[in-house]
Amino acid sequence: MALSEGVVKKIVLSYTYVAIWIFLSFTVIVYNKYILDRKMYNWPYPISLTMIHMAFCSSIAYLLVRVFKVVEPVSMSRDLYLRSVVPIGALYSLSLWFSNSAYIYLSVSFIQMLKALMPVAVYSIGVLLKKDGFRSDTMANMVSISVGVAIAAYGEARFDSWGVTLQLGAVAFEATRLVMIQILLTSKGITLNPITSLYYVAPCCLFFLSVPWFVVEYPLLSETSSFHFDFLIFGTNSVAAFALNLAALKGKEAQKKAQPDEEAGRLLEDREGDGAGRKNESQT
Repeated sequence: MALSEGVVKKIVLSYTYVAIWIFLSFTVIVYNKYILDRKMYNWPYPISLTMIHMAFCSSIAYLLVRVFKVVEPVSMSRDLYLRSVVPIGALYSLSLWFSNSAYIYLSVSFIQMLKALMPVAVYSIGVLLKKDGFRSDTMANMVSISVGVAIAAYGEARFDSWGVTLQLGAVAFEATRLVMIQILLTSKGITLNPITSLYYVAPCCLFFLSVPWFVVEYPLLSETSSFHFDFLIFGTNSVAAFALNLAALKGKEAQKKAQPDEEAGRLLEDREGDGAGRKNESQT
């Protein structure tokens, strides 16, 4: 017996979200590279670009939650917000800042290769924070991935040590954020959908980014009298970033829902197969 029609639909839907996420991820990566690279659009202000994204995401999420009431906000006390959401927002701001900064120094292909270290970082930090148990076979796989990335990095023509440091820092902060979500939110029964995630996290991320922005980029921008805000470039870039955040969160949500149904369907199939086998044995 094949999987039920409902299970198949959920599985197809989850993979559709993943496909959309891959397309949007590629679009945002190339778009950010185009804006930040000095040889292209020549606007090398990664903190400012990230703040534009977070301001746009915060505004749209606020409208969807508070004005149009598309989704209901999560019941969350101020103390819970400060202890659970704020640390995640801080880690997310650092991850985005460092990741976008790397586009100034490294090629897109090399950055994507370094991002392959994400499973290694997530597992290592999970073990360090006692969220995951240490397994020698899993660690062996992680080491093999690291060695492969190191070999590829050695042959990179456009190698920049500062850019690599920034990207590895982004990977470390993002991996820590993913583990902390499990510790600070999921373990406490707090579930945020894609819109409420942006509603709570994006403003916090914007606040944390404003601190280094005033020190690092604001003095440079204030001296650039020729700069005019390009609504077409930054507007479409922000829309793409917002869509990417929704697709990424929605894809993870759909996969979590589809996986238990898929396992249940297979278990039912196995039980029916066992039952049919026993029936044949009794008939013989």
